Parts: sequence; C-alpha cells; structure tokens
Amino acid sequence: MFTKTLDNKRYHTLNYFYQNKFNQKVCKISLNGNFSCPNYQNNQGCIFCSLSGSGEFAGDKNKSLEEQFNEIKTKMSKKWPNCLYIAYFQANTNTYAPLDVLKEKYETVLKFPKVVGLSIATRSDAISEECLDYLEELSHKTYLTIELGLQSIHEQTLKLINRGHDLNNFTQMVNKLKQRNINVVVHIINGLPYETKEDMIETVKYLNNLNINGIKIHMLHVLKDTKLAKMYEEKPFHLLTKEEYIDIVCEQLTHLNEDIVIHRLTGDPKKEDLIAPSWLLKKFCVLNDIDKEMKKRNYYQGIRVS
Repeated sequence: MFTKTLDNKRYHTLNYFYQNKFNQKVCKISLNGNFSCPNYQNNQGCIFCSLSGSGEFAGDKNKSLEEQFNEIKTKMSKKWPNCLYIAYFQANTNTYAPLDVLKEKYETVLKFPKVVGLSIATRSDAISEECLDYLEELSHKTYLTIELGLQSIHEQTLKLINRGHDLNNFTQMVNKLKQRNINVVVHIINGLPYETKEDMIETVKYLNNLNINGIKIHMLHVLKDTKLAKMYEEKPFHLLTKEEYIDIVCEQLTHLNEDIVIHRLTGDPKKEDLIAPSWLLKKFCVLNDIDKEMKKRNYYQGIRVS
C-alpha cells in the first residue's frame, strides 16, 4: 500500500500533500495576471503555446484579480464549501514584469479570504536576482511554489520547440530557488516530436536528482493557431496513442522519489481548440487507466530510485 495518497493511488497525490500540510481541503484558483512572455516577444514563442499563453482555464485578463478569484471561488465552493485556496498565476510568464508590478499583483491576492499560498508559473530565464530576493521574502509570508516550464532535458528538442533557453539555464535556476528554500514544481511534456520513450524517461530521471518538490506531466497536444499546428499539418509526426502515453507515465513514476508530489498526469485542452489527439478529452479515463496499469504492473512511485 502506497501511503501518500487518500484515494488508493500508487503515487504521491497533490490532494494528499495539501491535506497533510493544511489539515483540510485546498483548491487552486487559476488567475490571469495579464503578463507577457519574453520568449514570445524575443523568439516568437514555444511552438506549442496557445494564444492564451497556456492559460486556457485561467481567469479573464480583462477582469480584476479579485473578480477572477471570486468567480472561480463561487464555482468551487459549491463542491468544496470549506476549502482553503492557493492562488495560481497560470497564463504566460508570471515573473516577467518590474518588481513593483509583481509585488502589487501577488500581495493583492494574498489578502483575499482563505488564501494560504501562491503558485507562480514562469520560465527559468525570467527570474532576476532582484526577483529571487523578493520571492525568498515572500516564501516566509505564505506557502510559495514556483512552477518552471522545462518540457524536456534534451537540447535538440528544446531547439525544435523554440524553447528559448537551454538545460543549463533551467538547472541553475532550480538550484538558486532551492538554495533559498523555495518550492519548485517542474512541467514536462511527453510525446514531443521525435523523442523516444527512453528520452522521456531520461528527463524524469534527471529531474529526480534536482531535489524538486513536484512535477506536472503533460501529453503533447496540437492546438489551433499554433506553430505546432502548422508543423503537424505540413509534415505530420507521430503523436502518442493513449496506450503509449500510459505506458510511459507508469515507467516515469517508478523513477521519481516518492516525496515528489505529482501535480498532474495528463493535459487538459479545450475541445474547441484541440486538433489532436482526441483521446486527451477524456481526462478521467486516462487517469483511471494509469491507475489500472500501475496496479497491473504492481508499480509504485519510486520503486526504481536507487
């Protein structure tokens, strides 16, 4: 029996982590702080990134943070009336602004009722030393998590997807954040063009040695109006089947230390924006099938960590 779960999973669930840390249900509320992205401005952006800056389920940037927060909170409170909240700055690069702007946005949401933490999605090349100092200060006031996009450790892939930074830049930033005792969650993507199963497992093995706190595993999906969509149309490449994806995720989990919290195990695209693969629209079926396969193989998170 894997102990770091409340619902019979074989991996360290986010629900378990929050419940143990805060002693009650915690929900994340995705916000749009109307930030931009340096990679989009300087390098035309990652090929998979949507016009929303990967913030499809964040709030409306044309509304205030308070309006966004209250709208989403109202929906969540119907299911979880007594939960606490993590404010999640999701869309685009949420440290890419002058320090006074960051302070105003972050500290505004920390004043909202029942907010116990901040989760800030950003890039490893978009956190200045000045910002690092402030984040360290902020981490003493609230439960702070920095979510860094990486996607792959392989330099050839990073160039192909137009990531705009290399692995060394990412690794250095993880080390800087960890030296300041700031929690780090890393985003990766399975199924990037021309990567093998072994490539994807190597990415997870590398991250396991960086002392990260959590991970989000996504499946590559092709969205309308992206460079990836044009690439897929002009020269179609293999997209993982659901069975291939489940196989890879199960193997990846065995190479992650059991203390690393699993924040996400699949993508969550909007139906109207999705070109492929269509199986991603059945999110809970994918998650259930991962559970079944882990049980079938008698796998648990971390069993292959030496």
